[in-house]
Amino acid sequence: MIRLLALALFTPFLATAQMNILTTNPVAELVLSGNYDPADYAATTVVTDPLAIAADLNVSVSADSLKSYIIRLSEFGTRNSGSDTVSATEGIGAARSWVHEKFEAFSAGNENRHVVSYLQFDQDICGMGQHRNIMAVLPGSNAAEHGIVLIEGHIDSRCDTLCKVTCLAQGVEDNATGTALVMELARVMAKYTFENTIVFLVTTAEEQGLLGANAFAEYIQNNNMPLRAVLNNDVIGGIICGKTSSPPSCPGLNDVDSTGVRLFSAGGYNSPHKQLARFIKLEYRENLLSQVAVPMDVRIMTPEDRTNRGGDHIPFRQRNYPAMRFTAANEHGDASVTPGYSDRQHTSDDVLGVDTDMDGVVDSFFVDFNYLARNAVINGNAAAIAARNVPVPTDFTGARSGDQLTVNIIDPANVGTYRVAIRSTTNDWDTVFTLTGSTTGVFATNPLGPIILSVASVDDQDAESLFTRERIIAPVVSAGEPGAAQEPNIRLLQNRPNPFDEATWISFWINEVPDYGKAEIQITDMQGRVIAQLPVALKEGLNETLYTHGYGVLGTFAYALFVDGRPVDSKQMVFAY
Repeated sequence: MIRLLALALFTPFLATAQMNILTTNPVAELVLSGNYDPADYAATTVVTDPLAIAADLNVSVSADSLKSYIIRLSEFGTRNSGSDTVSATEGIGAARSWVHEKFEAFSAGNENRHVVSYLQFDQDICGMGQHRNIMAVLPGSNAAEHGIVLIEGHIDSRCDTLCKVTCLAQGVEDNATGTALVMELARVMAKYTFENTIVFLVTTAEEQGLLGANAFAEYIQNNNMPLRAVLNNDVIGGIICGKTSSPPSCPGLNDVDSTGVRLFSAGGYNSPHKQLARFIKLEYRENLLSQVAVPMDVRIMTPEDRTNRGGDHIPFRQRNYPAMRFTAANEHGDASVTPGYSDRQHTSDDVLGVDTDMDGVVDSFFVDFNYLARNAVINGNAAAIAARNVPVPTDFTGARSGDQLTVNIIDPANVGTYRVAIRSTTNDWDTVFTLTGSTTGVFATNPLGPIILSVASVDDQDAESLFTRERIIAPVVSAGEPGAAQEPNIRLLQNRPNPFDEATWISFWINEVPDYGKAEIQITDMQGRVIAQLPVALKEGLNETLYTHGYGVLGTFAYALFVDGRPVDSKQMVFAY
């Protein structure tokens, strides 16, 4: 994964912009554009039931297959984006050819249902002028109402120097794990039928600035292709904590976590990216949790990525496509590669493991293949639901009276069954209700404090659409909540989440923006010492700012809004870990 603070260092290697972005297989572009006959890709046995797909994913995704892919990826020596493209055994050229061949084999084993292609683009990256992503496209069964769901992971690797193209860079955790996950889902999911198209994408040049993902995002945007959701997988199979790690991450050296996975996404209130992360967790909880042997702790994180880090979901978010990132709970390093750095990430030590009995064969692996398989299943299950054509409600309203919430859903499709999601102080939904046989429902809710509401439709196989954007619903009685005439013009709200990880959203409501020169959020400890001062710009309605305190801080702290040096309001928050 890329370290954002180093972006300025990339410019000597990236002398040109991306040009000549194209699919090497023209059929892939036709499918991505919705110009194809679904009958050409129809399965003999049609499997669409979401619970059946979830159950099959749970048994079909193979830890042994994932292990075999990762071992093979490690054997190319390096997969640096500027490495050899001529050799049949070493470098990025040999690696991407092998992935392409595997995608073709997966298709051949499943009635030729995949359309396999490179996405080629021209750009000077580490002295190499032309680059290729690899993709397997599974065409949807409904070209008339075409949409695209993307599962991705980057194949390129690096050692301690960004453009050292001949050093050992097996890149096992970062990111053979993500590549293997995408490959395994392409193999397993080829037998299922989805109304929307799923793209299994392996990108290049992530380490040099998310460039392969940016090329695909630009290609999608320039061709007006209907991308519905992006699931990025980066550093997704390791379970051992390093001496360092970018917060929010692991407690310390050699800590092991084989049941936690982090879902990173941009934004706070009304973010389609956070909504996608919540959707993924909901589908895991409702479709998979009851049948898995090892339950997973799916954690919806506050920031878009780890502190000062980034990944291939970002170019899609920048173009307003819903996008998020899966990352292991524990990482072996923060990628700083500074003097004294002893962790594996972004070094030649990011290898398979160790040979404990000295027989020449690695027998203790740094990647937990069963853990990686569980993360693959979570990905596949969410993508399977997102790839259904369940129409999202066009709008909704909500009103509160005491402890009752009345929701009215506007749905021209008249689907008939809906989900009503409510959250208050966390990144996740507090409650998800089901409304059947009506577009109006009344639900019990906490009478105090504002709640955040969103809705989805449910089809006849009990699968949800993606959820709508969010709306704040305030109580009718003032009680210090936004929206009432008698409340103060500016009201500081409770931070979300609270308690929280290494970051939290601090928000405040403004009925009418006053004349002012300077505004800031001030963070203090319980002794009154100022910890941070965050400049903010005031706007009417809800205002939000992200406060990142870092990992490993515990205790209660205060935050206050100051306008022109005067405190407007203050509240307390809890640092959980």
